[in-house]
Amino acid sequence: MWMDTAIIGGGPAGLNAALVLGRSRRTVILFDHNRPRNAVTHESHGFITRDGVEPREFRRLAHADIAKYPSVTIKPDKVTEVSANPAGFQLTTSNGVMYQARTIILATGLKEVLPTVPGIHHYYGKSLFSCPYCDGWELRDKPLIVISEGSNLFHLAKIVYNWSKDLLLCSNGANNLNAEQLGKLRQKGIQVSAHRIKELHGENGLLSRVVFENNTEARRMGGFVSPSWDQAASFGERLGCAVTPDGGFVTDDYGRTSVRGVYAAGDTSIIAPAQVVVAAGEGSKAAIGANTDMTQQDFGF
Repeated sequence: MWMDTAIIGGGPAGLNAALVLGRSRRTVILFDHNRPRNAVTHESHGFITRDGVEPREFRRLAHADIAKYPSVTIKPDKVTEVSANPAGFQLTTSNGVMYQARTIILATGLKEVLPTVPGIHHYYGKSLFSCPYCDGWELRDKPLIVISEGSNLFHLAKIVYNWSKDLLLCSNGANNLNAEQLGKLRQKGIQVSAHRIKELHGENGLLSRVVFENNTEARRMGGFVSPSWDQAASFGERLGCAVTPDGGFVTDDYGRTSVRGVYAAGDTSIIAPAQVVVAAGEGSKAAIGANTDMTQQDFGF
C-alpha cells in the first residue's frame, strides 16, 4: 500500500501532523499502538481551549477531527522495521504487514528515566511531575520537593520557585550544586538536602512525607522531578538521522532531519519543553515541511 506520508506515533505531534496533511489532501497512515508517555497523567494543561483535558479525551477529540479527512487512516498497530528504498520508505508492522511511503514523520516521543528513588513511580503523574508549566498551578503555595540527579537542579528550583516558596531541593546523593548556587538558594530560604531519599510516603499517589537515608524527614505535598530521556524508538537512529547532544533529532524549522524524506516532531526532536501544545505545533510544522517537499518533487524541483 503506497502512501504519501507514514506517521509513526499517535501523540499530539503525530495527530496534528495527520490533521494538517489530511487537509492538504495527502494520503496518510498514522501508526498508533496506544502506549503514550503521558498515560500516568490525569490532566493536560497549558493548551488554550483544552486546559485541564484528560489525555484520553484529547485523543478522542483528535481522532474525531481527523476522521473528517478520508485520505487519513489511523492504524492501531506497532511499526517494527523501517528501511529506505529508491521510492521512499518501507515499513513493517508487528502483524507482518508492509507499507510504502514517500515520506516519514517520526513522532514516537521519548521514554522517561526517573531518578533512583524507591517507589517514585507510585507518585509520578499524581503529585510528582516533570513540567512546572504543566502542573505548577495545581501545586501552588504547597510545601514541595524538587528532585534532580543531574546538572539542572538549580535551574529547575528557580523555575518552581515561581509557584511555591516552600521548597526542599534534593540531589539524591549527587554533587550537582556549587557554592555560589547554594548561597543563592539559602538567600531565598530554599532548603537543600544532598542525602539520598530512602522512602516516599503518601496515599493514592499523593505525597505527604519524604524520608532520607540519614533518617531525617520532611513533610512535602508534591513536587517536581527531572528525568533523563531516551528515544522511545530507534527508527531515526537506524535511518541515520543526526542527533543533538541531549538526544533529540537535529531538525530545521519544519521538522526536516538530516535524512531526506524523514521528519521529526514533538518530544522526538525537541526534548523540552514537553508540553502538548508545543508537540502539536511541531507536528503541524513537520507536516508542512513534508507537504512542501513532496510538492517540490512533483513539480520537478
